[in-house]
Amino acid sequence: MKIGIATDHGGFDIYIKLKESLQARGHLITDFGNDTYDPGDDFPDFVIPLAKAVAAGEVERGIAICGSGVGASIAACKVPGVRAALIQDLWSARQGVEDDDMNVLCMGGRVIDSEMAVQLCLTFLNAGFSKEPRFVRRLKKIEERTDELWNKKKENERDK
Repeated sequence: MKIGIATDHGGFDIYIKLKESLQARGHLITDFGNDTYDPGDDFPDFVIPLAKAVAAGEVERGIAICGSGVGASIAACKVPGVRAALIQDLWSARQGVEDDDMNVLCMGGRVIDSEMAVQLCLTFLNAGFSKEPRFVRRLKKIEERTDELWNKKKENERDK
């Protein structure tokens, strides 16, 4: 699978081990950085380009890591077409894809260890959207309401 991955300093150690593990399993990795440890870097600089690549279909799924995973999740969800979530357990890693078509997994490098990160990613990558009518219906509602919000925002910007 073609996967995008991004981190800031808060997830750097997990990011290195995760990349190696996923590549060893045959996944193609597109690296959005940061590829060097920099305690002054900012997660949006890496996570937003990753999220845009997921939304554009340049990568099939994304993995975003920051210190807590919260900031990465917030940043990724700002990109239309991205369904990102902070995940810390295996059930949610699978269920998030099966029921909600999650396409970006967010993790906290200061919250979980590298072994758990690998297990979460493998669970996320091996899961597929179930396409059950109730889940499709829910996603459509989210999409429609998101489109409404984006259109209102664009109208407000034009009116200024």
